[in-house]
Amino acid sequence: MIRKLLLTTAFALLALPAAARENYAILIAANDYQNLDERWWLKGPRNDVDLVATYLTTEAPVPFAPENVTVLTDGTEGAQPATLAAIREAFAKVAAEAQPGDFVYLHFSGHGTQAPATNDDTELDGLDELFLPVDIGKWNDGVGTVQNALVDDEIGQMIDAIRAKGADVWVVFDSCHSGTATRAVEADDEVRTRQLDPSVLGMDPAAMEDVASRSIGEDDPRATTPEEMADTAPAGEGLGSFVAFYAAQTNEVTPEKNMPKGKPGRKPHGVFTYTLFETLAEYPSATYGQLGQEILRKYSVTSIAKTTPLFEGDLDAVAFAGAEGGRVAQWPAEATEAGLTIPAGELHGLSQGAVLAVMATAADATENALGYVEITSIDTFTATATAIEQDGKVLPADLPKGLYLRKLDDALDFTLTVALPEPGTAPADALLAALEDLKAEAGPRLNFVAAGAEADLRLAVIPDSPRPDAIWVLPSTGLADDLTTTPSVGTEGKDGATLALTLADTLAHMSKALNLMKLGGAIGAGEMDVEVEMLTRSAETPELTPLPLSPVPTLISNDEVHVLAKNHMDVPVDVNVLYIGADYSITHWAAERLQPGDELKKGLFAIGGQVMGQERMIVIITPAKPQSPVENLGYLAQDALETSRGLAGSAFGDALTEAGFGETTRGAVALSGPEEDTGPAPMILQLELRTKAVD
Repeated sequence: MIRKLLLTTAFALLALPAAARENYAILIAANDYQNLDERWWLKGPRNDVDLVATYLTTEAPVPFAPENVTVLTDGTEGAQPATLAAIREAFAKVAAEAQPGDFVYLHFSGHGTQAPATNDDTELDGLDELFLPVDIGKWNDGVGTVQNALVDDEIGQMIDAIRAKGADVWVVFDSCHSGTATRAVEADDEVRTRQLDPSVLGMDPAAMEDVASRSIGEDDPRATTPEEMADTAPAGEGLGSFVAFYAAQTNEVTPEKNMPKGKPGRKPHGVFTYTLFETLAEYPSATYGQLGQEILRKYSVTSIAKTTPLFEGDLDAVAFAGAEGGRVAQWPAEATEAGLTIPAGELHGLSQGAVLAVMATAADATENALGYVEITSIDTFTATATAIEQDGKVLPADLPKGLYLRKLDDALDFTLTVALPEPGTAPADALLAALEDLKAEAGPRLNFVAAGAEADLRLAVIPDSPRPDAIWVLPSTGLADDLTTTPSVGTEGKDGATLALTLADTLAHMSKALNLMKLGGAIGAGEMDVEVEMLTRSAETPELTPLPLSPVPTLISNDEVHVLAKNHMDVPVDVNVLYIGADYSITHWAAERLQPGDELKKGLFAIGGQVMGQERMIVIITPAKPQSPVENLGYLAQDALETSRGLAGSAFGDALTEAGFGETTRGAVALSGPEEDTGPAPMILQLELRTKAVD
């Protein structure tokens, strides 16, 4: 894939003063492919680059002057279409102007595909990866290329020309280059995939198959991709650093759909682009690795897509080569006739009706709020709020200058919305006939909506699948890219009551795993001084080595996982380790008490021989009360029946119980009680893993 060419040169960071730098951006969006049938056109790329351009010029943690942001897109007034010539010209201009210490952001939104490689020596799979400009043509057998395609080798060369000037580069690809997906929800026209089958461009499928069959293959099963990494630019002092984000692996597709979820006036966007900039808006001073982890978490808990974004390069550096900082949860307010306006909106996780605290200064404690306001109007980047009475406080008429509006703790929504299948097939009609039984078995946490309505998960019948009688459980896009790992429930031989019970149990299992990840993301790493490190070893490498947070580590069958924890505080803590499998299983591996100064070093498990997919390890650390029993979260294990057990009546314990799919009817629970004071706040650490089964 394209990433093969870009990651192999040495990373040389330059220590120049921030004031000396210029920031450049090239934003490429290919929408209307004039030489292709209109059914292959895309709707989201132009919205992607409009979103990115607005963020860069108004909100980015480092300043991007509008004249330094080049937007190439069709259908937008004043912009030049993203033709091959325009892309080359934009890169050449930035390469000519860039100086040591400058920063360049590159964004590609559009179709990708593959073609037989022009240089077999650099392509182990025998295929070039292509980004398709809007003036793409057909495959030319005479010269062995696709007319006007942008080949991965050329992209690498253009990026290296910028880095050779000493400029740091961050490139984002919201396109994919192979992989297939079954469109199981035909009525959902808002979802498109950014992958063009080579046959659409006139390439012979048999020839492509022949090339793939002659590929060299993968030497290291733990490698992120099977491609060999070959240098494309001379390494050495003065070469700018490099980071690349990719929307999907080569065997996956990346979708676009209307975003953000549940908002009026939403627009088609690349799921990856919107999620990335939603994360940046909430966490603008994160490292690239932290951004990647948060994107993976969002994908996991929202079920928005089953793709696995990839992140490579200098991931410990701060995004945009800026200064490291925490999340943003408050914004300076400006008084207007409509109310208090802030430079934050839907992209920042706010919504219509949300309540914000009014703070006299950014440093004041939340309990000292002057009063509260409710958001009455909102768009992507701004919101306006008006005063309300809450907690006995009424906002005074005379307000000091320099106000801030602060986001309050979110309540966690543990409900799951599930779209029913389209009627008209025997499996779907059988399920719809048993709908009342399904609702009774599922309980109040699962909300069922009509086919085509917005939902977290979609139920569908796939006639040409290996199980045409089954009800398949798909992500919100309705795309089934790998049916071997997609949950399904067969209908043959089941009466309505049995079908309802089986499907409700499947959805409850999925919900429990999703809720636990959702809770982990909301609580986060906290501020407890407890050091936690996950370690691994294998037969080839018997010494324990740390598992990195980024990029996502890949483990294979028989690789061992160990935990190392050190308590640097003067209070005891309890450490629980859970593992969420790609099949939504939850395994509890450890429950240990660490006294002040104690160290825990424990082997947890080895990767089995049948697993394959994206999995997540969760470490939950809670402060312990003196003389109390060790807090054991084993009841959260997926196979356990006792899901409503509490934890000493604490709000955090209630939240864990509800994440474990407790039986109350609450759809959302707060993370802290109104008068709780139990010492340090709990912390939840998450580590994404990719597992492969090998013989």
